[in-house]
Amino acid sequence: MKNIRLLLLFSLLLSFFSSVSAQSGLENQLLNLSKRKFRWMVEGKLDSLSSLLDDRLSYIHSNGSVQSKQQFLDDFTVGKLVYNSIQVSEMNVRLYKKSAVVTGKGQINTTRDGNTSVTNLMFTEVYVDEKSGWKMVSRHASRLPQ
Repeated sequence: MKNIRLLLLFSLLLSFFSSVSAQSGLENQLLNLSKRKFRWMVEGKLDSLSSLLDDRLSYIHSNGSVQSKQQFLDDFTVGKLVYNSIQVSEMNVRLYKKSAVVTGKGQINTTRDGNTSVTNLMFTEVYVDEKSGWKMVSRHASRLPQ
């Protein structure tokens, strides 16, 4: 009887630590996915960006403008908005059943319509686990004080 209890306890602990380890792995996967997205924005890798963004994306800029997936990608295509660099200083993820929320802070250096600016931002990105992989469905940024 004692051995059965120990075996049951051991099984429960092993199950707990396995799920914690898997969760940490998934958290890292999502943080790395968001970091790759920023790199693709700077490098102008539209195919990679397009495959990550959900067709119903709501991309909210720090100035309050809202773009769809196509509008966001079109800005890259015509050179209206160029991301010169993106430096993320803080990033966290919260996992839910089939979704994740990534929050963070960073500094974005952009050129829009020929004018270069550096903006400190706080951002929130929402990802959903779909059959084809993780998709970003929403993004919102707010300016931080200089």
